[in-house]
Amino acid sequence: MTISMYQISVPVFVKMLTNLKGILDKAAAHAQTKKIDESVFLDARLYPDMFPFTRQVQLACDFGRGTGARLAGREPPAASEGQKSFAELTALIDDAIDYLRSLNAAEIDGSEVRKIVRQLRGEPRTFTGIDYLLKLALPNFFFHTTTAYAILRHNGVDVGKGVFIGSLE
Repeated sequence: MTISMYQISVPVFVKMLTNLKGILDKAAAHAQTKKIDESVFLDARLYPDMFPFTRQVQLACDFGRGTGARLAGREPPAASEGQKSFAELTALIDDAIDYLRSLNAAEIDGSEVRKIVRQLRGEPRTFTGIDYLLKLALPNFFFHTTTAYAILRHNGVDVGKGVFIGSLE
């Protein structure tokens, strides 16, 4: 059995963004129950030189949508910005999931050798589709989803590994 580029990209992004949405729901409920202004969580960081929670969610959405688009040979959607509430971040995640679901396997399968050029530290870098996905896109996507989770967990939101990983079905 072989695995396709579509199988190792779009469903993974959709699953993890869906889980991230569940984490946001828990954070919103926690803020409301504890009467904590949600900006406390939205602006929280693990360390002063790291992006805040809101930016982590935006980047997770951007990496998911952008990677899917590039693998499909499409122009990536515009970068996410401007979200200032859990509701707006949830809508952003919903939009990212909808976009990813608009991609089909026929567009992405075979993209292992597609040339993808990305700017890294101001310099163009050329990847094959498989190298882009496995060495740049997925690690970045998981970094930002994990960091978003860790920020909320660090700030007392009752989420655990099971919420982050979600259902195994």
